[in-house]
Amino acid sequence: MIFYAVTALLLIVSFMADRKKTLKALKISWKKFSNIAPMFLVMLVLVSITLYLLPHELIREYLGEEDLMKGMGIAMLLGSIALMPGFIAFPLCGILREQGVPFMVISSFTTTLMMVGLISLPVEKAYFGMRTALIRNALGLLIALLVSIVTGLVFAEVVI
Repeated sequence: MIFYAVTALLLIVSFMADRKKTLKALKISWKKFSNIAPMFLVMLVLVSITLYLLPHELIREYLGEEDLMKGMGIAMLLGSIALMPGFIAFPLCGILREQGVPFMVISSFTTTLMMVGLISLPVEKAYFGMRTALIRNALGLLIALLVSIVTGLVFAEVVI
């Protein structure tokens, strides 16, 4: 609620400072939102249906706390392959967390989702060359692993 209040306050300040620019910005943002909303809803529905159809036990078995390394590996693989915007991924991670998936595994998934792109590899290869694309993806995997370990330490899922 605080973010909504701050946003509303800043919108009022912007409106008082320059009505034309504020109205123009609101029109642009509405147009962009209208373009993204159908894709957002479709992805949200597909993710929701998938999570509904997958038994909770299956999710806990493969991504749960029993074998963190296995869960991290699966999450990193899925994150590397998936092509999903953050505004879908983060609510999905909230749902996974509610189902008992450790922060460390969620961190693996989101970090690779944002930093590694096996599906986009051909495009990267065309623009940057195969060597650069592979180095970038390998570094993304390494960073995801490090971020996951730090997350595990912070949330006491891993003890040194």
